[in-house]
Amino acid sequence: MNAELFNLTQLPFRENKPRIEGLSMVMDKGLSIQEAENFIENGAAYTDLLKLGFGTSFATARLLEKVQLYHSAKIPVYLGGTLFEAYVARNQFNDYLRLIEKLQLTHVEVSDGSLDMPHDIKCGYIQTLAKNYTVLSEVGSKDDEKIIPPYEWIEQMQSELKAGAWKVIAEARESGNVGIFRGSGEIRSGLVAEIIRKIPINQIVWEAPKKEQQVWFIKLYGCNVNIGNISPNELVSLETLRLGLRGDSFNFFLDKNL
Repeated sequence: MNAELFNLTQLPFRENKPRIEGLSMVMDKGLSIQEAENFIENGAAYTDLLKLGFGTSFATARLLEKVQLYHSAKIPVYLGGTLFEAYVARNQFNDYLRLIEKLQLTHVEVSDGSLDMPHDIKCGYIQTLAKNYTVLSEVGSKDDEKIIPPYEWIEQMQSELKAGAWKVIAEARESGNVGIFRGSGEIRSGLVAEIIRKIPINQIVWEAPKKEQQVWFIKLYGCNVNIGNISPNELVSLETLRLGLRGDSFNFFLDKNL
């Protein structure tokens, strides 16, 4: 940050990394080594988590080198939940454990957005992985035809946190049009309101890849709401939204009486 250079007042407080709220989770969908290096130069200070989206790690050249590059920039990396599901669907969970050990990952994602998995089985995977890793568990379906009622979202989030998840992720995909959003991208505001009545908001990462979705969360829940599935080239723009330094959030944090 350039706070000392600009000497600008009335900015909302943002904790330095590592932090437990105000998280920004970036999705890498196949950046090259050079692209990752360029991203790190300006984005490392604002990136709390980096997900190698869905199964892209399988098709990524020089994967080990890229993971080590992110780690050297103090960015925790984890594999997309869809890859976890792909291993489970093939009865290869032990192979998945060997993979994350080879990659020297500290974070993992457990999801069931594509695989039909009994919830107690999912919680069992969370409990197992939480013994050695920081677990993020994703709640919600990637199927836009499947509408999960609020009480199920809440029950699943509660039980997954109890099983050992560090954070629960509210599903929206990288397109931002399922789960907590309607097909049009509009927020299911009633669902969000019901969830946060029962689940502490700092324990939830909201997948919100679109600017208007990010603005909605920041306006209602403040600059330190956890936001995920951010495109690498949109990360700095998100940080300006959090700080009220973009037109969409310009008046969110100003004291007009001064």
